[in-house]
Amino acid sequence: MTNEQNDVVSETDNLIIWRSKEDIGYLYHLELGTISLHLLPEEWEELVVLISQANKS
Repeated sequence: MTNEQNDVVSETDNLIIWRSKEDIGYLYHLELGTISLHLLPEEWEELVVLISQANKS
């Protein structure tokens, strides 16, 4: 991401999570191959909790 408002949160060879600064805070973008998800801050936090719980199983 070249825009100063955007930054990469995490990436692998095939997947990337980046965020963009918006009026509401950060908007999170997950690019998972051909699927893109765009999450509000509350949705991002819920996804992080969900994945953390799944990782414990």
